[in-house]
Amino acid sequence: MIPSNEQIAALIRDDSVHKSVYTDPQLFDLEMQRIYGQAWIYVGHESQVKNVGDYHTTRIGDQDVILVRGADKGVNVLYNRCPHKGAKLVAEGDGNVGKFFRCPYHAWTFKLDGQHLSAPLKNAFEGTCFNPQHPDFSMAGLARVDSYRGFVFASQIDHGPDLKTFLGGVITSIDNLCDRSPVGEVEVAGGIFRVMQRSNWKVFYENLHDTMHARVTHESSVDAARSEAEALGEMPFELLIMDGNGEPYDFWEKLELRAYNNGHGYMEAIFDPAAAERDDVSRAHFECLSDAYGEERARGIMGMNRHNTVIYGSGSPHTVFMQFRIIRPMAVDRTLVEIQTFRCKGAPDAVFDRALTYANVINSPSSNVMPDDVEVYARCQEGNMTRGGEWISMHRYVGTDRLLPDGAVSTNGTSELPMRNQFAAWKHYMTATLIAKESTHAA
Repeated sequence: MIPSNEQIAALIRDDSVHKSVYTDPQLFDLEMQRIYGQAWIYVGHESQVKNVGDYHTTRIGDQDVILVRGADKGVNVLYNRCPHKGAKLVAEGDGNVGKFFRCPYHAWTFKLDGQHLSAPLKNAFEGTCFNPQHPDFSMAGLARVDSYRGFVFASQIDHGPDLKTFLGGVITSIDNLCDRSPVGEVEVAGGIFRVMQRSNWKVFYENLHDTMHARVTHESSVDAARSEAEALGEMPFELLIMDGNGEPYDFWEKLELRAYNNGHGYMEAIFDPAAAERDDVSRAHFECLSDAYGEERARGIMGMNRHNTVIYGSGSPHTVFMQFRIIRPMAVDRTLVEIQTFRCKGAPDAVFDRALTYANVINSPSSNVMPDDVEVYARCQEGNMTRGGEWISMHRYVGTDRLLPDGAVSTNGTSELPMRNQFAAWKHYMTATLIAKESTHAA
């Protein structure tokens, strides 16, 4: 039986959540409808489909979709389904379909915007209700598609806030990522890492702003980095980014966390590679941006030092090291994380090389850091399937948040505000109060 809105609301308290939000398959199915079936979700970057006919497959919740460059040079997002027998039109991955989609089952073809193009032996349909102009016989597109600075989002409903309104304050993280290019553009480059995690998708979001875990969960990689640095007599970049997790608790306390509507937020960065006087790569990057924008704006761009931004339902862009970790729920206890790395067009090659190093050391499946997190996520999933308690504590610094003029809420770096904010959004989505279709009345 589908739980009522009242039953769902009772799972979320101001300072704790019921463990079933991570383990109940019925709730997961509802999340696919009420969160991923409504919100704006990141689909991919326009640079992944540069040419007409280029496509990239992905998922929005439990729906397989295709990002494709259309004949008009715009981007379309279509469900990966032939309307004839339901076969997937393209296999998972990337490619180019040419001028049209062709179903591998019965050779029905469709334009790049999904419109029906042809079906073999058309005379066989004479005298039937088959009408190639009817939407039932075309590929279905998502209700809304919008691109912000090359980042393509889609929503499965035709109402609700527009993309910019939905993103709110975290749109500045996308701006900052793009502005780190002297021409204001980035592109996906260097391949994509994929990690399948044995845990619920919400655990990953919570951990993005969970600073209390870093020095504990990543203790072994911190120790390894420090031992290697001692042997080398220096702390090179690849060891520095591992060592950062070992900062004492008072360091994390001093960081700022911000929470926005719709479950979004960000945290300040652990490292400061923008310090041009200490960092040759950042110095060259700063000079490049100064030539393009002037010194004052270049300092503003590189001085925006954020670590993880949360775009709830989509994933986490990292502006300094130019990553986007895309979070794809696969099952109540399975989550696929895809890590994109971006090249800042026109920036020194060393900036991209550093981004690749960060991706390999921190986010790759074989890194020294991500496996720590993946293991702990799985233990949380397994533990929440056992008896011995029903509620998950999120009590840290309850009631100490600071409301800012832009509507954001600010707090210190070890607060569990981000988790509480995410579950407030979850509750609104799941009880159908976050995105409600406006009623219409006849004049």
